Amino acid sequence: MTQAQPKPSITAADWRRDFPVLEQSVSGKPLVYLDSAASAQQPAAVIDAVARYHREDHANVHRGVHTLSHRATDAYEAARDKIRDFINATNRTEIVLTSGTTESINLVAQSFCRPGVGPGDKILITHLEHHANIVPWQLVCEQTGAELLVAPIDDKGQLDLEALWPLMTSDVFMLAVGHVSNALGTINPVREIIAEARKRDIPVLVDGAQGVPHMPIDVQALDCDFYAFSGHKMFGPTGTGVLYGRESLLDQMPPYKGGGDMILEVSFESTIYNDLPYKFEAGTPNISGVIGLGAAIDYLQSIGMQRIADYEYGLHEYMVSELSQVDDIRLIGTALNKASVQSFLLGDIHSHDLGTILDHQGVAIRTGHHCAMPVMTRFGISGTARASLAFYNNTNDVNRLIEALEKAKQVFA
Repeated sequence: MTQAQPKPSITAADWRRDFPVLEQSVSGKPLVYLDSAASAQQPAAVIDAVARYHREDHANVHRGVHTLSHRATDAYEAARDKIRDFINATNRTEIVLTSGTTESINLVAQSFCRPGVGPGDKILITHLEHHANIVPWQLVCEQTGAELLVAPIDDKGQLDLEALWPLMTSDVFMLAVGHVSNALGTINPVREIIAEARKRDIPVLVDGAQGVPHMPIDVQALDCDFYAFSGHKMFGPTGTGVLYGRESLLDQMPPYKGGGDMILEVSFESTIYNDLPYKFEAGTPNISGVIGLGAAIDYLQSIGMQRIADYEYGLHEYMVSELSQVDDIRLIGTALNKASVQSFLLGDIHSHDLGTILDHQGVAIRTGHHCAMPVMTRFGISGTARASLAFYNNTNDVNRLIEALEKAKQVFA
């Protein structure tokens, strides 16, 4: 009897074929997409799931008695359960579905912080943060008289932990920190930071928009109070997001928005709010988007987040090494522990001009301040060119980036 041959292992080339958008050409050259930190591409499984909902199951969720509404509700709520499992939350009631990381952070700022802070209280963030993890806290401080504190970073783009610890004083009401810097790729030691905050009874929100797509996330192991992330960064549809919140805290928080679906009873005298998590989910949600997000999680789980992390680590090391050998390049952000992203400047070429030349070579990167203007100010620059990776990228993509940079040098010589 002939012994069965083992099936060949799935490779990065197989993953790449799952993304239809990568099959196209731009300016007559095969597309190299190096802008996943802004928005990751969607695999066919996600696109098909969204299309299937629109073709067969479109109806409003919750409270409907007809078949289509039941189907839509089942698929929508199944996505919530997938998210719970994906980040290892304790209960599905801790998964609040939002429009993205930005709404998730604003929800915490307005529902958790604003009712509890006032003059003399402090909110602590870091110099690495995306605007979405700065401006909501500034608004709360303006509304309440609280003070915003900012922990510094060093010349490599790493948090100065020795400066952070003394800022964690008894009058700090909230600490908000990014898991991974979108501008520099720095991976913050969030578990260590949360442990120190826990000793001081300081609640912690983690902006996980750049963490969830690139590494396994376990909110129970992290022991954070809130974890926010977006669907479109993790290969799902835009307009979708998640706020994980510790149930005991969410239960105490008032609703962020009012409207349909977040109520149990309404009269002109008073309203009784719905149970968790629905009291934070007013109005008709992005049903197809959430279903697509559930499909994205299924897809990521089929590969394995640790496998993705390991592959991207090696590819990122290769990209940084190749970029370092380009004459007249300046790498912005050289932290020892990084993920996915490398920002840089090339000679005196403006980042926007550089991005345009690369686009003509079929290479898509992001240019500008990356919604992290304080980071740019820290390095004395107005913006950078930023190449960001996902597991559908490969060494050939990096080689094409290097070739395009050499072409740009010739153009601007």
